[in-house]
Amino acid sequence: MTRRIKNAYLATLSLDPNSRDPLHRQLFMTLRDAILHGLIKPGTRLPSSRLLASDLNISRNTVLTAFDQLTAEGYISSRVGAGSYISDQLPEELLHLRKNETTSDSVPRDIPLSHLARNIQNIGGGGIYNLGSFSPGTPELDKFPFEDWARLLGRHWRHPKREYLVGNPIGGATILREALAEHLGQTRAVRCSAEQVIILSGSQQAIHLVIKAFAEKGDPIWMEEPGYPGTRNSILSAGATPVPVPVDEEGFRLSDAKKLAPDARLACISPSHQYPLGHTMSLPRRLDLLQWAKTENRFILEDDYDSEYRYTGRPLSSLQGLDTDNRVLYVGTMSKVMFSGLRMGYLVVPPDLVDVFLALRRDVDGHSPSVAEAALAEFISEGSLSAHIRRMRILYENRQNVLIKLLREKTADYLTVEPQESGMHLIAQLKPGIDDKEVEVLSRSHGMLLRALSGFYQFPKSDTNGLILGFAGTKEEKMPQLVDRLSDILETLSRRNGL
Repeated sequence: MTRRIKNAYLATLSLDPNSRDPLHRQLFMTLRDAILHGLIKPGTRLPSSRLLASDLNISRNTVLTAFDQLTAEGYISSRVGAGSYISDQLPEELLHLRKNETTSDSVPRDIPLSHLARNIQNIGGGGIYNLGSFSPGTPELDKFPFEDWARLLGRHWRHPKREYLVGNPIGGATILREALAEHLGQTRAVRCSAEQVIILSGSQQAIHLVIKAFAEKGDPIWMEEPGYPGTRNSILSAGATPVPVPVDEEGFRLSDAKKLAPDARLACISPSHQYPLGHTMSLPRRLDLLQWAKTENRFILEDDYDSEYRYTGRPLSSLQGLDTDNRVLYVGTMSKVMFSGLRMGYLVVPPDLVDVFLALRRDVDGHSPSVAEAALAEFISEGSLSAHIRRMRILYENRQNVLIKLLREKTADYLTVEPQESGMHLIAQLKPGIDDKEVEVLSRSHGMLLRALSGFYQFPKSDTNGLILGFAGTKEEKMPQLVDRLSDILETLSRRNGL
């Protein structure tokens, strides 16, 4: 297939008619600097001399003179009938000059960042997201019904409604809010009207808005220990103080939370499938937490990130469904049941907080992309989403069983693993003496994006040493080879540490 040539767009190019340098010299120097600094890439086609002369309001001969000099010095080359292009092979001395300029620019600067920005910077967060085997939270993409999804998208883009192009409601397309309210009521026992549903660009934005709504600078905010790093980041970015509260087999421990910070303004939890340990919060603790919120006039953020995938026992209702005093703000996402590139999440808020959160949402970016929302609403209403979730639930349960079997066969000397009742990842406890962060680093070089469990604790201890292995997005046929690689890594570290 013929490679399409990219055309240069020189909208910022300008010349000074009052300068002592002639116009052709100014044009030559401006284009030369843009080429050297990489602003115009090799192989890019320049505008025609007539078009450039018209845009700059100069004579065509001035442009041709500048082009001739650029050609003579090796910056551009001309092709008969095809125009002028940035040269793919610049002179070596010019490449050396560009390299030196880049090196000088890379000297660290003393940037006067805010205190909040420095906090987030120290936590980090760059790099490639979810591209690797065993990555927690990555769904199976090859089994997604893209033909149905493309059909719905195509239908709405061919004949888009005017309100989807301009003036979309701040809370998202009404048709999607209605579909989600019905879907959540049927699948998660969430009690809400469509007006209470606010469409966002993902669960992280929802978490950020909830914390922003309740946290003043320095306020203590409860979160789980271990817990989701995105929650901690949002607490810090709001200027508040994250208070890590231990979790056990019954989930969030309210008694410990009250001792650590009795005046906390908000509790951030994942009760249906605690992240990352996978525990389910018991009913007595759920009721106690709801009573705390009612008595103390506080609120609860419920992160229900992957509870659609439950393999054993009865389906669990949401905490929001048990709330009789409108104290729970419910956060969900389409990233786990569809794909993260869709950038679609949602927040269900109490009726008397709808206006507050619509104002907060407007302050962030106005509204979400409504044409995709209309397609998603049909995807939900016609049953395609529910059917896909059912298929994936069967697939993921099988993948979990395969991975557990392989880990027990090949790595039993180094770790222990138990099945999860729900979710998309496993927790493997490592043998003492093997550092989970070392395993994470070495695994990444072998294409595995498993995570060190200790990295999810604010205060790691010796018994927090383990691995988080996602199984949902890793095919069964690849698992034997991947587990063999992991076994080799664990054996290498075990020998190195004299175990």
